[in-house]
Order: sequence, then structure tokens, then C-alpha cells
Amino acid sequence: MEQFLSEHWLDLTTTLLGLAYIILEYKASICLWYVAFVMQALGIALYYQKGLYADCGMEMYYIAMTVYGFMTWKFGRKRGQKQKGDLPVTHFKRSLILPWTAATCAIWGIIYWLLVTYTDSNVPLADSFTTALSFVGMWALARKYLEQWLIWIAVDIVTCILYFYKDIPFKASLYALYIVIAVMGYFRWRKLMHLSAVS
Repeated sequence: MEQFLSEHWLDLTTTLLGLAYIILEYKASICLWYVAFVMQALGIALYYQKGLYADCGMEMYYIAMTVYGFMTWKFGRKRGQKQKGDLPVTHFKRSLILPWTAATCAIWGIIYWLLVTYTDSNVPLADSFTTALSFVGMWALARKYLEQWLIWIAVDIVTCILYFYKDIPFKASLYALYIVIAVMGYFRWRKLMHLSAVS
């Protein structure tokens, strides 16, 4: 047991932090950004160790987006919002769907090529897919768009399967739970959006 824990302590720690993170995200609490920062810093070490190089690079992007997300939620404002702070939940802008879809496909292709060409990754297609889609998901979360949950559901399903395959059992189980919480989160945020529209 001691050997198992010593081999999987990063997986276990980031899993516990990830659980706290998703609960705070579900509640639309700004504290999620504090937990995210620590989780992502440890995630860099975990994914590098496991040969998930795209995920490792993704954590660096997440750290930058964590700072952006915190600043946006704390001080940002959306069109029609009367005062700064307490950013409301809104829909993903339709005008952004096509550009973000194109950007995601391009990022997916570039990351896939990099993984195949420059690394020993044996899961380049799935690793690059979750990384590319997560770029949009993290940005949509930082902007507090309702549809960020739909993006994360897709990411979570693929990531859950990928992590079980790569022998990261705690994180894989966490992503299975993420799928359930993401579905619940979508409906909670949709309710929050309607309540803020009424008030």
C-alpha cells in the first residue's frame, strides 16, 4: 500500500484538488481559481511523468487562464452588466462558434503533429483532442459561458478513458465523476442564468 501511494501521490493529490475544484465550479464560486492554480502546478509534474506531454503543456495554459479567469470573474463586465464583478452566466456568443471551432481543429492538428513527430506518445490522437478542446473550454469557463459545461462533458469522457489506459486511476475516476457533475452543472448554471436575467 505504501509503495502504491508513493507511486500515485501526485495522482491522488491532484484528484482531491480536482474534486474541490469541480464542486466550486458547480457552485460558480470564485474560489475555484485558487484551487485550480495549485492543482495545475502539480498536474504539470504528473503529466510529464506519465508521458502525457500535450496535457502537461495544457496545464501551463490553464495556469495562465486561471489568472485571467480570476481577474475576469472579479473585475470583468459583460455587455448589459451594470457594474464590475460578479460576472453573470450567459450563452456562448454565436459569432464565436465558427472561429472557435476552426481554431480547435487547427490546434488539434498541430498538437497531434507535434506529438507524433517529437515525442514518444502512444496516444497522440486522444491526447491532442482533449488538449485542443480544453483550450476553448477553459476560455469559456473564464468568460462564464453556460456552454462551457458541454465542452467539458466531451473532454471528460475522452480523458476518463485515456487516463485509465495510461494507469492514472484516481484521476480517471475523478473524470468519470466530472461527467456527472458537468451534466448537473449545466442545469444549475442555466438556472442561475435565468435568475440573473429576471432580476
